[in-house]
Amino acid sequence: MALRFTSEQRLDDGVLERAFTLDEIPGILWTPASAPAPEPAPLILLGQPPLGLRKMYPRLVGRARHAAADGFATATIELPGSGDRPRWDAIDQARADLRRTVEAGEQVSDEIIDALVLPLVDKAVPEWQVALDALLPLPGLGGPVGYSGGVISVGVRLAAVEPRIVAAGLFAGSFVPRAILEQAREVTIPLHVLLQWDDEVNDRQAALDLFDAFGSREKTLHANMGGHTGVPQSAGDDAARFFRRHLR
Repeated sequence: MALRFTSEQRLDDGVLERAFTLDEIPGILWTPASAPAPEPAPLILLGQPPLGLRKMYPRLVGRARHAAADGFATATIELPGSGDRPRWDAIDQARADLRRTVEAGEQVSDEIIDALVLPLVDKAVPEWQVALDALLPLPGLGGPVGYSGGVISVGVRLAAVEPRIVAAGLFAGSFVPRAILEQAREVTIPLHVLLQWDDEVNDRQAALDLFDAFGSREKTLHANMGGHTGVPQSAGDDAARFFRRHLR
C-alpha cells in the first residue's frame, strides 16, 4: 500500500500533525516539535474504539500531544467499517445483535462476541502492520514501537504477532473472544493494562482473566475506581512513565 499525506498543520505546542491515506485507509501521524532530531523518534500506535477518527479526534490528539512531550511520534488509522471507510454489513449486524442483547438484559453469548470482534481483528491487524511498513521509513521515525489503547483484542493480536512492537499499554474495555484469550498466552512483551473497576459496559472478571492469561514476565494492572469514561488523569501519567521506560 502507498502512503500519501493529504494535509499538514502545526499545532500550538509545535507538534506536527499530518493526515494521510494508506490506499483507502485514513490515518493521522503526529511528530514532536523537535523532529527531526539527531535520533529517530520512537513510534506509538494509538488504538481506538470503532467510533471513527472524527469522533475520536479530541481524545487522540490529546494522547498524541502527551506522547510528543516525551519525544514520541504517534499514529493512528481508521478501523475497518468505521468512520469514512465503507460500511461492513457483517460487523453492523453483530453490533445490532449485541445492542439488542444488552438492552434485553441478557448475557452476551460467545457467538455474538466472536462475530463482532474476530473479523475486525483479522482485518485490522494486517492493516496496522502495513501502516508500520509505510511509517517507519519516514524521516525522523525509526522505532522502537509501542501500542497504546484499544480495541484490546486488536492490541493482543498485534503484541503476539508483530515483532516490531516492544511494549503495549492496553485499555481493558471491550469484549474478548476465547480465541484471543488463548492467544494472550503468546504475548511476552512488557504490558501496562488499564482497567476501570466499575465499568458499566464490560465484564470485570473477563478483563482479569485476560490479564492473568498474558505470558509476559513484566505485566502491570492499573485498576481505577469509576465507570467506562471515568479514567483519571493520573492513569495517563502512569502509562507515559511505562512507555518512557521501554521505548527509550
